[in-house]
Amino acid sequence: MKDLVNTSLAKAQSYADYRLMLTELLENEGKTTGANQSESYLEIANLNQARMNRLDRKPKLTEATSTFLTGMDRELILLVLTEGWCGDAAQILPILNWMTDASKDLHLYCLLRDENQELMDQFLTNGARSIPKVIFLDAETKEVLGDWGPRPAEAQQMVIDYKNLPEEGKPTYAEFQKGVHVWYARDKAKTTQEEFVGVLKSL
Repeated sequence: MKDLVNTSLAKAQSYADYRLMLTELLENEGKTTGANQSESYLEIANLNQARMNRLDRKPKLTEATSTFLTGMDRELILLVLTEGWCGDAAQILPILNWMTDASKDLHLYCLLRDENQELMDQFLTNGARSIPKVIFLDAETKEVLGDWGPRPAEAQQMVIDYKNLPEEGKPTYAEFQKGVHVWYARDKAKTTQEEFVGVLKSL
């Protein structure tokens, strides 16, 4: 695992470079990341750009998060498996960037899931390659300390409940996703921060 982690880290991008890559792909080539370049994926990728732009402009760390980050005494790497078409990643990565900007002890790096499936397959969610998946590493030893994802528990339960609906009359996944993004908007990044602080405290 350590060799795989080190190899993966060598390919990882900073959040700023990840955002720039997504922007250039869409604006210059009309593409998103990954093999699926369907109209629906491109539409989602453009929506995700707007979501990330909005979140990047207005960091809103809670007082509890800021207090915890100020008192951190262990240097950690957050290695995130993501893709430009992933709506949950668009809601979560900017929040992780707020946190790493606010702490000298946190470092955020991004990897594309579909180009790093060997690593992804070590961190499946119920057997699926669900993203974003955040891998917590000791900054010095690169030891894997834990992982989180693909979304806050309440939003994850929404997904589970949706999958358990009978097929007759079931909304499309795209329709269902609109409700998930409404949840993110109403939550105002609080739950994601609470869950991350909880994981960081446990490490």
